[in-house]
Amino acid sequence: MRMIKTSRRFAEQGFTLLEIMVVVVIIGLLAAIVVPNFMGNIDTASINRVKQDIRGIETALNLYRLDNFRYPSTEDGLQALVTNPGEAAAPNWKSQLRKLPVDPWKNPYQYLYPGQHGEFDVFSYGADRQEGGEGINADIGNWNLD
Repeated sequence: MRMIKTSRRFAEQGFTLLEIMVVVVIIGLLAAIVVPNFMGNIDTASINRVKQDIRGIETALNLYRLDNFRYPSTEDGLQALVTNPGEAAAPNWKSQLRKLPVDPWKNPYQYLYPGQHGEFDVFSYGADRQEGGEGINADIGNWNLD
C-alpha cells in the first residue's frame, strides 16, 4: 500500500522551472537552425512554380497558334487564352486555359509578341516586381528556364 502513495506523489509534482527553461532553449536552438533552411526552400519552390507556370502558358500559346495560325498580339495578351479576343483576331478560338495563373508574388505574368528573346516572351519580374534583379528578385522568362 505504501508504494501506491509514493507513485501518486511523484505524478503530482510536475516540471521544475529549470526543466521548462531547458526545453525552451532547445526549441529555440532548433528553430534557429531549421527556419533559415525552410525559408530558402520557400524561395526555391516559388522559382520552380514560376518555371512550371511559364511552361504551361507556353503550351497554351502553341495550341492557340495551331488553332488560329498566329500567337495572340501583345495587346490581346495572355487573356486571349481565356476569353475570345474576337473573330478577326482568333477565327478558330478555343479556351486554352481555365484561368490565367499569377506568379507566387500575386502578379500577372507578362507577355510580349513578338518577343525580345524569341518568338514570344512570357515572364515574371520576380519577387521585387521590377525588371532585373538577382536571386528571387531576378526576372524569370521562357528564355531562361533551364
